[in-house]
Amino acid sequence: MMSDLLLILAMPLAGTVLGASFVFFMKDQMSAVVQKALLGFASGVMVAASIWSLLIPSMEQWADMGKWQVLPAAVGFAIGIGFLLLLDHITPHLHLGSTEPEGPRAHLSRTTMLILAVTIHNFPEGMAVGVVVAGMLQGDVGISVGAAMTLSLGIAIQNIPEGAIISMPLKSEGKSKWRSFTMGALSGVVEPIGSVLVILLAALLTPTLPFMLSFAAGAMFYVVIEELIPEASQGEHSDWSTIGFAIGFLIMMTLDVVLG
Repeated sequence: MMSDLLLILAMPLAGTVLGASFVFFMKDQMSAVVQKALLGFASGVMVAASIWSLLIPSMEQWADMGKWQVLPAAVGFAIGIGFLLLLDHITPHLHLGSTEPEGPRAHLSRTTMLILAVTIHNFPEGMAVGVVVAGMLQGDVGISVGAAMTLSLGIAIQNIPEGAIISMPLKSEGKSKWRSFTMGALSGVVEPIGSVLVILLAALLTPTLPFMLSFAAGAMFYVVIEELIPEASQGEHSDWSTIGFAIGFLIMMTLDVVLG
């Protein structure tokens, strides 16, 4: 069990590190077509993971409540959206490819604000893994090791393009390969931290697990709607983001059904 737990917690970070390492193998800046396809792919994985790994299990835990089984999914989802909306407004951050910071004005470096943007983005993914692991550890809520492993694997897969999308533009801006790789890899550190925090919290608040599952789903949906889809849809080649979304969604849905 301990080896499974460590693997589940480590896989998302490993995916980010692998993606960031692309900076050593790709000579030029990532093309717009590839970047949009990867953004779409990440969006598809996150949406499918939110539905099959988080929202459906949330409702299943209240199955004996009949039609009211939707309550924890609806309430937690809404709170998750609101929480990320609040973070987005109170945290100064800067998205890659943008020149205008978001959030309150602050005298922070461009690199610091980029890191804050990535932290807002990645923390919900860590929360999602943490809450599913918490359900797995409880043993009586219907979340298997396979289900937790599937969610972690899905997030790790979508973190590969995310790591590359972070490190490659940094190299094109003049930073060294190793500095670009390090910043890209470190962007994923917040995920295991978020996972552990949620696991510790869930141990104290066991009855809230259905709400925490849907909370994580709402937070992930916010990231997809607020950041990934708009970035993938702007300009030319937006059809590639649609194709990437479909592929990511299908892969994650299949993994969850087959392995979960």
